[in-house]
Amino acid sequence: MISAVEALARLREGNLMFAAGRQPSEDRVGPARRKELVAKQEPIAIILGCSDSRITPEFVFGQGVGDLFVIRVGGHAVLQAQVGSIEFAAALLRTPLVVVLGHSGCGVVEAALKNMLSPLKLPENLRAMVERVTRSIQEILTEPPEAVTEELIDRGVRANVRSCVEQLRHGSPELEEMIQNGRLRIVGAEYSLKTGLVDFLPD
Repeated sequence: MISAVEALARLREGNLMFAAGRQPSEDRVGPARRKELVAKQEPIAIILGCSDSRITPEFVFGQGVGDLFVIRVGGHAVLQAQVGSIEFAAALLRTPLVVVLGHSGCGVVEAALKNMLSPLKLPENLRAMVERVTRSIQEILTEPPEAVTEELIDRGVRANVRSCVEQLRHGSPELEEMIQNGRLRIVGAEYSLKTGLVDFLPD
């Protein structure tokens, strides 16, 4: 089984390929690969990412079919179903790496910041998501912002990523035990819509 260090290196290399416009080789996406995966799956990384249509983790990281275990939800919120899915992949598939993938210009983070300026009229379920992200980004603000700028959104994105990483590291006894035993690593990252590059945040 691949290690977290090796998995992270593959993701970095694949992202550089993607940003340069190169695609995964045919043996990662073709019929032979699909046939190989019928009996089992061995993803190298779990990606908890945003639902934004502009960020497809398999493309962003230059990986093929069966390489990534992808979980997507607006603002990459850490909800019970998401944690359960991560526990499944980490424990049963022995996937060694979790990446919480935020991105520039995140609409949920922007909505959370605007909601702090003036409460937005939102459907109940969307409001719950925005309020969850609001709690994650409050660390960057001592008071409500005067205006929602691109720079503030970017700071909010990183704060939300860091918060989600900490929730995963300490919100599940199963994940925490795997981390302590060296079986699992959880990292945060931010994808740039402009460059196509992923910046992995320091641990």
